[in-house]
Amino acid sequence: MYAILRLTGVKSRLLGSRQVVLASLIVILLLTSLITMPAWGQEPHVVKVTDDVYALVGNTGRLTPDNRGRVANAGFIVGSSGVIVIDSGVSYRHGKQLLKAIRSVTDRPVKVVILTHAAREFVFGAGAFDEIGATIAAHRKTRELMKARCTQCLKQLHEQLGDEMKGTRLVLPRYLIDASTHIDSAGTDLEVLYFGWAATPGSVAVFHRSSGTLFAGGLVSAGHVPAIRDCYYEGWQAALAQLIDLPVEHVVPGYGPPSGMESIRATAHYLDALDARSRELYEQSASLLEAMDSAALLEFANWHAYDPNHRRNALHRRLQLEIEDLGGDPRSTALPESNL
Repeated sequence: MYAILRLTGVKSRLLGSRQVVLASLIVILLLTSLITMPAWGQEPHVVKVTDDVYALVGNTGRLTPDNRGRVANAGFIVGSSGVIVIDSGVSYRHGKQLLKAIRSVTDRPVKVVILTHAAREFVFGAGAFDEIGATIAAHRKTRELMKARCTQCLKQLHEQLGDEMKGTRLVLPRYLIDASTHIDSAGTDLEVLYFGWAATPGSVAVFHRSSGTLFAGGLVSAGHVPAIRDCYYEGWQAALAQLIDLPVEHVVPGYGPPSGMESIRATAHYLDALDARSRELYEQSASLLEAMDSAALLEFANWHAYDPNHRRNALHRRLQLEIEDLGGDPRSTALPESNL
């Protein structure tokens, strides 16, 4: 559930009815955060992306006891002296499944686990790797968000997923990233790319230049409507534009099957289309319900999570535009107290 909104930089003159409007927006946002998502997909499975690069592909549905919450992607790269893991899954058991997949390929030690962003489907498997001595790495902002949110989030996951969460604990990253950097470990070289606040405050992508493989984390989804609740919209659009300029051959998105550059372009196209439609409705002074009901983008209607996520995204984007118009910072909608 979202916490009370904290505006930064709102002028003191913004009083009365405009504050009432903003408060109303927040209340509706709180209520829509309870919308559920349809379940679909298949059991997570290992895909060989290219030589020495693998993805554990999730089933893309909403978190349920039936799918054990294993809906997001993770992956690993086998180097000459070890393994680097990208994202860790939703639970200790999911992390163990990923470790089992690694052991089916190599017995080289896991050296580093890079968490691409602070979302519950990606971070709670880290305990399976922490206990074998792997270094857990993430952007500093991701650690801050995990520290602020994850205790409550873990409690909610126990309620949602039951036995799947047994043995799961919060493991905060110890190796912190502040800017784009190279990681030379396990006999391979990776570029960890940080573009500033984008899909989340600490979102990073991991580029294995020698194979042309990009682990895009929360920045890219394939055939899946992303959630924009923690984003800085312009920052995310700018990050995708920079990813498109990279010599990428293979993309492992946060959700959906491994693909090519088309998944980056498709994610950017969705964000552009949502922004254009939201601005059009805002300029027409559409009501909040109209902002959701009239924001349909039918070209994306066959994407997973379209029905619940797109309506929620339309409301979030409306809220961000409203905050901008009030002189505030639209990034203030992404508060640490919000659910992952």
